Amino acid sequence: MEQIFGDFDKHLYRSEEYLIIGFSPSSASLKQCWRNNGLSADFLADYVTTFFPVEDNASNALSRQAEIKGAVAYIANELLENAMKFNDNSTQLPISIDLQLYHDKIVIIITNTISPTDVLKFQQFIQKLLLEDPQELYIHQLEHNATTDDSTQSGLGLLTMINDYMAKIGWKFETVQTEPTAVTRVITMVQLGV
Repeated sequence: MEQIFGDFDKHLYRSEEYLIIGFSPSSASLKQCWRNNGLSADFLADYVTTFFPVEDNASNALSRQAEIKGAVAYIANELLENAMKFNDNSTQLPISIDLQLYHDKIVIIITNTISPTDVLKFQQFIQKLLLEDPQELYIHQLEHNATTDDSTQSGLGLLTMINDYMAKIGWKFETVQTEPTAVTRVITMVQLGV
């Protein structure tokens, strides 16, 4: 079974320039990997800058390179944090983050599993995100977080991607058969224009 939400391009061809990092729950606890999210995100951002060279310290090129690097670092870090936080660790399936470069965009794809009890709740949040104004939703979430102790599922990272980086986000939920039960994998795709 497969469900698509938002701007998920299931016909996107694999770029010739890509980088994939995988996190296996069998080699180290994903909770231990949590502290490496920023390091991994920065690595992806540094990798991307090599494709936006700066000649003779041109200020426009330097500024654009820094802008792209900052966007990739932020988006990759947020995606990794969400994937690690909401991953269904009982599946023992890896989390992967895939950075693909195209002539007009950068695509970041993260894949993780999600517990059956969290699928509907996450899909309801996605529907809200897709139907409501992202600026208003961001302000509402900030106000909500200021008045509650539970801000672990605020969605502010996704809203920041949309509002600050003009990112297009899509999700694909698919059922994967494993022994002894089926597992739901969620693939989040973020497209960032360059």
